Amino acid sequence: MVGSAIVRNLVSKGYTNIVTRAHKDLDLINQTAVEQFFATEKPDYVFLAAAKVGGIHANNSYPAQFIRENLMIECNIIHAAYANGVKRLVFLGSSCIYPKMAPQPMQESCLLSGPLEPTNRPYALAKIAGIEMCWSYNRQFGTNYLAVMPTNLYGPGDNYHPENSHVIPGMIRRFHEAKQAGAEEVVIWGTGTPRREFLYCEDMADACIFLINLPESSYGRLLGSDESKKGVFEPPLVNIGVGHDLTIRELAETIKKVVGFAGEITFDSKKPDGTPRKLLDVRLLDSLGWRASIPLSEGLDLAYGNFMKTA
Repeated sequence: MVGSAIVRNLVSKGYTNIVTRAHKDLDLINQTAVEQFFATEKPDYVFLAAAKVGGIHANNSYPAQFIRENLMIECNIIHAAYANGVKRLVFLGSSCIYPKMAPQPMQESCLLSGPLEPTNRPYALAKIAGIEMCWSYNRQFGTNYLAVMPTNLYGPGDNYHPENSHVIPGMIRRFHEAKQAGAEEVVIWGTGTPRREFLYCEDMADACIFLINLPESSYGRLLGSDESKKGVFEPPLVNIGVGHDLTIRELAETIKKVVGFAGEITFDSKKPDGTPRKLLDVRLLDSLGWRASIPLSEGLDLAYGNFMKTA
């Protein structure tokens, strides 16, 4: 989803020398294959958007795969980027890197300040390791690797699997199928009280390209400091979000309206809620001159239209 959005954004801005690979053409878990790819293509700039992702059910069901595959992808690409002289790299993480009970909204400095949400801890730890890897290579080798932490993403190319999808695509599919079947209700996991922030994937792509194109004076300040020398905790990290959130119940009501489902919504409180709230502090990104432009209502209409084309 995000990789495709980044390519679309690059094309819309006039970039032509874009190098991509589908999973069937390049297995990012295969270290030798990744090294050969970088040695052959010699890219100047890299967006590391590839990852094994999923919702609460997927994270709970496949924790070993989530930590192993994400660690291997990060290690292979970040090291190959360094070995082949990549000028700038943007590593995409996830807001789940922040502690479960982090102060809201969550600032970049909240990293490593408390326990993680257990349902997605393996995935979160892998992403934290990716941030640390960017930070360590910047310190030791003088690379220019930046980690960006997007809030919950949705949009074209999303995963609409009935069990392994994130909340928005999962709800879109569930409400659509209930509408088609004439069902009287749709059951949503949890209590409906957790609050979540959502960003349309095209906005996320635009933010990534904005950041990688920052002038050296601005970009360099984002790459983290050597804490052992400065005594300041400054990871090479930038939050990307919209700066406001809503409850899962409110989200369900909105998607119900977008899809046109006429039945009721019920909540299964026996299922896990996950983190109570995950709102990103986006003041750093705002100060650099970028803000999201696509409101949730418009984004959900677009996402449902895309789902209908692929359903």
